Amino acid sequence: MSDLEVRITQDGSSTLYVPALDEHYHSTHGAVREARHVYLAAGLELALAASGGQIRVLEIGFGTGLNALLTLQRSLIAPQHMHYDTLEKHPLPPSVITDLGVERYILNPELQEFHYQLHAAPWTEAVRITPRFTLRKIHAALQDFQLPATHYHVIYFDAFAPEKQPDMWTDAVFSQLSAATAPGGILVSYCAKGSFRRSLKAAGWAVEKIPGPPGKREMTRARKGNE
Repeated sequence: MSDLEVRITQDGSSTLYVPALDEHYHSTHGAVREARHVYLAAGLELALAASGGQIRVLEIGFGTGLNALLTLQRSLIAPQHMHYDTLEKHPLPPSVITDLGVERYILNPELQEFHYQLHAAPWTEAVRITPRFTLRKIHAALQDFQLPATHYHVIYFDAFAPEKQPDMWTDAVFSQLSAATAPGGILVSYCAKGSFRRSLKAAGWAVEKIPGPPGKREMTRARKGNE
């Protein structure tokens, strides 16, 4: 994906703007703020509370690596080992990662180093970044990759908006993700569109609207029933 522009969001953290899609990678109201609210607070924390064992996370859209970095940061004080799989069809070039300037808003040198390690990790391989965080980056489109069955405890669904990337918001996609989710597992997304919720329900998810991050009234959380 070419012609990416670095933009500073309201909480001081960086995002990327895609002129060809007229779309940002994160909320302009705060990239870090959005990630913590949508993916960690509404998703990961529930999975951590429900399981004393390993936590398996699937992220749809690795992007700038922000969600992975914040999840790794949370793993530093969690007793569970986190296995983090992330799918990305269009990996960012190293020059763009440098241009994000994470050292401006991630002040902890250890986290800055982890950010580098996440991006430097080879694709396809499972890489143990810390004693309790293992990363596997997958360079593939979701529809082209065979996910393990009933495997994940929480899914971060962070694709571009439905009107920008409609092929990612279909009944078939959410059926595929349901099959890959463990009973009781959670899917969270910034999106709250009615068409999205209807597709989730058609795939068997139990869907709820919950308060969204700053600048967005609502978001979506879905659960897979215990089978």
